[in-house]
Amino acid sequence: MTPLRTLIVLRHAKAAQVPGLADRERPLTDRGERDAKRVGDEIRAAGLEPDAVLCSPAVRTRRTAELAFPEVEISYEREIYEAYPDELLELVRRTDPGLSTVVLCGHNPGVHELALGLAGGDYVFRPGAFAVIGVESPWEELWPGQGRLITQWDPKAP
Repeated sequence: MTPLRTLIVLRHAKAAQVPGLADRERPLTDRGERDAKRVGDEIRAAGLEPDAVLCSPAVRTRRTAELAFPEVEISYEREIYEAYPDELLELVRRTDPGLSTVVLCGHNPGVHELALGLAGGDYVFRPGAFAVIGVESPWEELWPGQGRLITQWDPKAP
């Protein structure tokens, strides 16, 4: 059965470690900038067109989303920053029921644990990685274990 909805769980691309700079202000590295563009290319190549992006307000997530999805509306959600998987799931449950493909761009370990909790799998979630999860239920009724892992992508994978 074809999923009615698709959730793309994305970890921000590689960020710089800058002494003295607040964690929320960390920029992407040059590699991170390239990988963020590749994220969008990979998602479009898979035939996916996000309706909306839910994104942490941190500089590295904002830039990742902007580079990957330049023509998609991005909603900056402060609760994504440092969120636990159950908090991220609650945010997804509040998604407009009319949207069929949604990206959640955030941080580890929360985004990886959300993806594993929804659809299982055995994969790492390095910076720039994403999981595409098929969802049969309406967003507001989504619970752990109800998703199906369609694919996952890692920028460092061959």
